Parts: sequence; structure tokens; C-alpha cells
Amino acid sequence: MKKYIALLRGINIGGRNKIAMPLLRAAFEKKGFSNVTTYINSGNVLFSSNIQDKDELIDICEALIVEEFDLAIPVAVISVEEAAEQLSHAPEWWNQEKETIHYVIFLIPPMTVEEVFASVGEIKPEYEQIAYYGDMIFWSAPRTTFNKTRWSKIASSSVNNHVTIRNANTVNKLLSMAQ
Repeated sequence: MKKYIALLRGINIGGRNKIAMPLLRAAFEKKGFSNVTTYINSGNVLFSSNIQDKDELIDICEALIVEEFDLAIPVAVISVEEAAEQLSHAPEWWNQEKETIHYVIFLIPPMTVEEVFASVGEIKPEYEQIAYYGDMIFWSAPRTTFNKTRWSKIASSSVNNHVTIRNANTVNKLLSMAQ
């Protein structure tokens, strides 16, 4: 069995797309996934499965959310092994400065890194840093100038519904919980 992390996009934000984590965990178990755990209220699910195809896992996860919660929620799925490998290639500046916000942008297939960069545009180097490895985009910006960054506007870009974003603390916690 392989371990995976499912990252649901846009749930429990501002009273919209509400899903209780115990019910989400039960829905994953009902679909036959094992070792199911959720972390915080933003739709992070750790699970194990014999299914090796990520696209198939995404389809199953998205279908179970429709079936159980009547919500069409995009989902990114990454194996714990892939997540650890990609995170080990994070740039040296990522997740270092305390007064800086550090994010990982996860792609929801079929979105590509190139499409995200083309849509959001070049960074403003005086305010933000960005790099990627595999399907993870690492982005950091100081808190004091965060709203001046180009990439803070990703929510208003054409790729918004095709990515899901987690902060460094969440990503690191998910990885430590899974290992």
C-alpha cells in the first residue's frame, strides 16, 4: 500500500463549501482507503491505497465528495514519497525567515507549472521569491509587503481553480504525520 496526501481546494473558507473533517475521513474510509487521517479544517487528508494511478485517485476523491457532500471540489493528490522528494529540493530561502510567508502551490491536473507561470506572470523580485521542483511551486514573501506581490493575486488569475495552496507549516506537518 502506498501513502498519499489529498489536498482539497477551497473548503471551509468563509462559510462556503463546508465539510466536517470527521465526515470527510469517514467518506474516504467508506471508499476503501485505509489509515485515513485529516489535518486541520482546510481539507488535508492522509490515506493509504493500493491504487497507483494518481488520476484515478483524484477521480475517486472528487466523486466521493460529490456523492457524500454534494460539492464539486477540485483535489490534488500526491504520494508521500513524491512530496518528500520534491520538498527536499525546496530552495534554500524557502521556509527560513520568520517574518516571511512561505507557501507551496500544488497543481490540480491537468494544470502545469508552465501554465501557472504564464497566467500569473513574473514575480516582483523586490517583494517575493519563487521556484519550483516537480509539481510543487515554492513561494515566499515578507509579511510587510505581501500585498504588493504579483503572486498574491493568484486568486484572481485564470489558474485559481486549478491550484491549491498550503503554507509551509501545513506541508511540513502533513509530511511528518505521514512518515
